[in-house]
Amino acid sequence: MAHAPQDQIAPLLTPEGWELLASLGPYQEDKSFELNSALRKAGHSPELVSAVLTQSRLRTKAAAKFGEFARSMLFTQAGLEQATRLNVAARHAQRFAEAGIRHVADLGCGLAADSLALASMDIKVTAVEMDETTAACATVNLIPFPNATVVHADATAVPLDGVDGVWLDPARRVTSTSGTTRIWDPEAFSPPLSFVEGLAASGLAVGVKMGPGMPHASVPAGCEAQWVSVAGDVTEVALWFNAVRRPGVRRAALVLGAQGAAELTSGEDFGAGPAAPVGPVEGYLYEPDGAVIRAGLVADIALQLGGHLVDEHIAYVCAPELVDTPFARPYKVLNVMPYNVKALKAWVKAEGIGVLDIKKRGTAVTPEELRKQLLPGGKGAAGKNSGKRAGTKTATLVLTRIGEDRVAIVVEPVQGTALEETATARA
Repeated sequence: MAHAPQDQIAPLLTPEGWELLASLGPYQEDKSFELNSALRKAGHSPELVSAVLTQSRLRTKAAAKFGEFARSMLFTQAGLEQATRLNVAARHAQRFAEAGIRHVADLGCGLAADSLALASMDIKVTAVEMDETTAACATVNLIPFPNATVVHADATAVPLDGVDGVWLDPARRVTSTSGTTRIWDPEAFSPPLSFVEGLAASGLAVGVKMGPGMPHASVPAGCEAQWVSVAGDVTEVALWFNAVRRPGVRRAALVLGAQGAAELTSGEDFGAGPAAPVGPVEGYLYEPDGAVIRAGLVADIALQLGGHLVDEHIAYVCAPELVDTPFARPYKVLNVMPYNVKALKAWVKAEGIGVLDIKKRGTAVTPEELRKQLLPGGKGAAGKNSGKRAGTKTATLVLTRIGEDRVAIVVEPVQGTALEETATARA
């Protein structure tokens, strides 16, 4: 039977447990069995050994979000999955600081990533968490900050006397013996979106982190919606109300990459704003960042690039000239062909292609299956095959729809641009 989360944390909250955990280096899966045996032979209990190895694994995984701070923090699996990356949490905290907010209630604080960022800016923090184990982790994680207090309670029932700002990261997953499952209905979150709206209606400065797939129709009126991508991955949409909402901004795409931060904003509501022209595939094809797409700002970036959409319903942009932008990755257009598997196989053979990267949008084609059909031996993007003779060239195909026609666009990635460097860094 799997250990309950509290059984994996309690042994660590002892001098022996904390000292043993601190003595371990980065977790290595291939050496975990050997380490497990060694720690037991040294006289440590099976429960403690299991707890420290689990925590060591989580700390190593958490380094991607928390950097060096992860080495002194405690985590749960579900909490880590939902935890805000520290560089994004710092931007949340900056919102409250710039608005002059002095006391923030972090309702549903989880592992306290956002509370940590808020407290580091000398903001008083009341971190509220209903789950006992997670609250214990948050307490440990906030030990360095005397201006932060953890309260084990229901986030919807805590008095907010003296609080002038509220941050929420509602639980969007349920945990069972088989793992964690994502919840999609905002009213099924804990706390629900309606509770957030009620806080905002009281006049408090409110910010809430939601999943990036939130439909535009579910975004409340009167707030700013900011989608955030980190190294090409869209991580969240944050809704900002009252004092922490920026004047004149209804929706935004914040892109955090290798070259720093860049943001595209619009004061128009969803479905409004400029309309981009539609034109042929030519020059350079741009693939907008996911945050730009989620925020409904594809037309805005098309106009910035002096370009046009290839189809009014597809998030691909073409422009005659190359423009370096953090909001879209450019590809040089080499050829445009009708989508036909037989013709594409002939093209692959004639060009001597051995490695094929396939992108798609607006079509039901599965890139992995098509790659198997086109390359000898089913050779994949990584270059592995079954031994049949193949070409040596690398190529990139973009599959999409233009009107009723399916097309295959042969492109070449442009090196050295902002989003290309971000994608390289992520890989």
